[in-house]
Amino acid sequence: MELEEKLHTRKKPIMVLGTSSGAGKSLTVTAICRILKNLGEEPIPFKGQNMSNNSWVDWNGGEMAYSQALQAFACGIVPSSEMNPILLKPQGNSISEVIHLGKSTGITTAKNYYKDWFSPGWEVIKKSLNSIYERHPNCRLIIEGAGSPVEMNLIHRDLTNLKVAKYLKANCILVTDIERGGVFAQIIGTLQLMKPEEKKLIKGIIINRFRGDLSLFEEGKKWIESKTLIPVLGIIPWLNDKFPPEDSLDLLERKSNLINPEIKVGIIKLPTISNFSDFDPLENEESILIEWINESQSLNQLDFLILPGSKQTIKDQMFLKDSGLSKDIKEYSKTCGSIFGICGGLQMLGTILEDPLFKEGSKTNLDLTIKGIGLLPLKTTFLKNKITRQITSKSIWPCLAEINGFEIHNGVTELDKSQRTLKIKPIFKDIDLGWYRENDNGGSIAGTYIHGIFENDNWRNQYLNLVRKSKNLPIVDKKTRSYKIKRESIIDNLANEFDKHLNISSLLN
Repeated sequence: MELEEKLHTRKKPIMVLGTSSGAGKSLTVTAICRILKNLGEEPIPFKGQNMSNNSWVDWNGGEMAYSQALQAFACGIVPSSEMNPILLKPQGNSISEVIHLGKSTGITTAKNYYKDWFSPGWEVIKKSLNSIYERHPNCRLIIEGAGSPVEMNLIHRDLTNLKVAKYLKANCILVTDIERGGVFAQIIGTLQLMKPEEKKLIKGIIINRFRGDLSLFEEGKKWIESKTLIPVLGIIPWLNDKFPPEDSLDLLERKSNLINPEIKVGIIKLPTISNFSDFDPLENEESILIEWINESQSLNQLDFLILPGSKQTIKDQMFLKDSGLSKDIKEYSKTCGSIFGICGGLQMLGTILEDPLFKEGSKTNLDLTIKGIGLLPLKTTFLKNKITRQITSKSIWPCLAEINGFEIHNGVTELDKSQRTLKIKPIFKDIDLGWYRENDNGGSIAGTYIHGIFENDNWRNQYLNLVRKSKNLPIVDKKTRSYKIKRESIIDNLANEFDKHLNISSLLN
């Protein structure tokens, strides 16, 4: 039996659409997932197509957007790439890698995407929906849209908004961000651009990120309901808890509230930065201030420096060189500061980067081999097949600990035997997962292929203690709160705030 014929027996899906990108769709879905879990339902998140370099790897080695993984955590279930069957990973110059059901299937330009990938993409979406319902017949899908559902130049080939809503006959919520201003025009304009059968699917409106006294919007709520004949289900206040942004452009806008931090961490804002959710455990440390760095400057005010993951390692290494940041990083290494690279950041800390198949941005520079920063004696060669897998290992440095995380990379890294003066040691018992060396003046230079390394509490605490020791700060002996437990608490707080201000019961029948 086709899915369309089965839907009348299923629990009605809930879909969250937005009046624009950044309206709050991801967090709204996350909150609803936890609320329904607490009500005893079986919610499952779904986003047909997502564009993000902030990804996660499921237990079958499939890539998916981290936001859908976070929503799965909110549901209390294991994330699966079926929850995000199409992932587009931007590479710059309007080019993206296309990932279907967790596996890389090609490269496309924005111009050719809908011509070449629309039909296969829709089939992948339907396949995923059928699979989810076959394995979870009593579930309720909580679906996230993308951007605006009424981009008129794209609406006829939009895979992930109204096409999914109509296919599933979902109860839809329209979310708008009052912080941006113009919510009345955004709501009315969005609804006006919908066809009558599409507008009928909108069962409620949410006003997101309201600052101040909620009662002050009561007249606005009445006006919206009288003009649209759609109920305002909730006015959600401004929330301060930190969640990973979907778009790396939002990173520089994130400001810390810390006044007197003990440790200042600098993270290089690479042009094609990826997996920036790696740093959520640091953002949630009460003693740490994070500064995002995207231009040449003295780094001596930092207690340690991070080179994050990259979607285009060679292109980003050329950015470091051309901007002067590569020179700044080398100068910083001469102090007692510590440097840590993750995935692409590890590769850039090495001496040589080879890209014979043009996998990592060398084509734009017409150079198959370039020099890395040269702080670790490592040579990386980018090959055809991508490594994507969950990792369980044991660390040797800075402590003995069980380590969990995941890998996403094309490059294979080995020791550069021509750099015999730089002595390095493995971080893990699996010796190809990361290396470190002690700085002559204190601190260390280290890097790993493991995403999520800072989620490992004991390892993170011991590494931060090395940083504290190099800065003559007292060592923290007590066990800090587990990051994963803290993440659960943040999701609970998010759900509780939404639950206070959101009337979702009308959508459950």
